[in-house]
Amino acid sequence: MASPNGGDDFESSLLSFEKLDRASPDLWPEQLPGVADFAASCKNPITSSPPKWMAELESEDIEMLKELGSPTTANLMEKVKGLQNLAYQLGLEESREMTRGKFLNILERPKK
Repeated sequence: MASPNGGDDFESSLLSFEKLDRASPDLWPEQLPGVADFAASCKNPITSSPPKWMAELESEDIEMLKELGSPTTANLMEKVKGLQNLAYQLGLEESREMTRGKFLNILERPKK
């Protein structure tokens, strides 16, 4: 069994003070070519001009994007239910309008 002092000597003998130069491309080649350049370009601050697609958005649209950007599960379910109800209401309204058109004979094909 090793003595307590002997354990400290063993641990100190395992330490390495070698300095590894990770800047060398020969020792540490890039795993995927171009990734370092891409990562460097992503770290640049965003330019002050907004993208083209965002220039046409109104403030109401931007607020909706922010709202839908990170919803909770409950908020997401509420939004889905609202969309389903809206789709159902639109279907009912379309059905009424089609029935109305049928009674007014506006959907008949002209006779030759």
